Amino acid sequence: MQVILRPVILRHSAGERAQGNGRFRMPRFIPQLVRRPLGETGVEVRLGHDLLDDYLRFVSARCRPNSVLAAGYDLKVFFTIVEKDPLKVTIDDVLEFITAQRRPARGGNVVRLDDGERGLSARTIARRLATLSGLYGYLSARNLVTTSPVPTGLSVRVPTSRQRPRRATPLIRTPRTLPRILDAAGGADLLAALRTHRDRAMILAMLLGGLRRCEILGLRLGDVHLADRRVMITEGKGGHHRIVPIAPGFFTALAAYLDTERPADTATASVFVVLKGPRRGQPLSAAGVDEIVRGARGRARIGHLTCNMLRHTCLTRLREAGMALEAVQAQAGHRNIESTRIYLHLSNTWLADQYHQAITALDQSLAATDSGSHA
Repeated sequence: MQVILRPVILRHSAGERAQGNGRFRMPRFIPQLVRRPLGETGVEVRLGHDLLDDYLRFVSARCRPNSVLAAGYDLKVFFTIVEKDPLKVTIDDVLEFITAQRRPARGGNVVRLDDGERGLSARTIARRLATLSGLYGYLSARNLVTTSPVPTGLSVRVPTSRQRPRRATPLIRTPRTLPRILDAAGGADLLAALRTHRDRAMILAMLLGGLRRCEILGLRLGDVHLADRRVMITEGKGGHHRIVPIAPGFFTALAAYLDTERPADTATASVFVVLKGPRRGQPLSAAGVDEIVRGARGRARIGHLTCNMLRHTCLTRLREAGMALEAVQAQAGHRNIESTRIYLHLSNTWLADQYHQAITALDQSLAATDSGSHA
């Protein structure tokens, strides 16, 4: 059943009449996020405002469904707080929005252990500002606004020459943090806690192949190359395609799932489907994968576990085993190798090996210099 939420217009009371002329102020627009599936993987997102909905249509033609959903939610949050028409938003509104996002939601004494911040994470706020920048870039291209209310940064130096451009500090500083990984014992406990071949195959795709959750859900039967022990990724981040190898354990679990668990009357070409209930035989959703991971985590008594942790664990172990950084980049599907370099720091042995190799050479050089000076 499809649920349609219509935009909410709040009418002001008599006490909210404009001063002097006795007329009502303009009604406030409260965005309501409406999502509707398009086919097996597409999604339509609307907020109930013509300009915002036009922008989301523009985004949906260029981006993946998850990006469209994120943009819709970011805009809903912003305009729910600001309560203004998009064409009336000012820089002050954006700065006040940043302050509101920084405000602790659960009391000033509650902080995240990962980064010590009290409000939303810097990455979340930076993403929402990027969404706003995209919106106002779109409105500017349509000549609906002259300038964007989203500042790019605060100037900290006046340029002294043409060779030295103006330097600015970002509105939101995003700290560089290392992702968590799962140790060997935790991985064994997790696999033992899985209840179906389907669940085991999905977990191994992340743990042995480094696949993203969306890539697993996007797998079609024709994408699996059993003879070559490889899979084709067509639903990767940014829509980029690649072919990656995965260890035999994944294909063993996958074959058992296809032979004994996947409903024979399934109409979809998606590899992973729902096994029970009213949605039996339909493609598995992201929420379904998260529920499977949460259940297995609880049974294995693992404190914290996400799909991204499994992917990070795989890519880190590949680098630790001596896999070239460029090969790790190809396996991960990174467009920029800088995204892959983080696994150098996650590796337990890489930095230590490099350091000890360099310090040994330095010690030998210092010893030779010292002996020569005493000769």
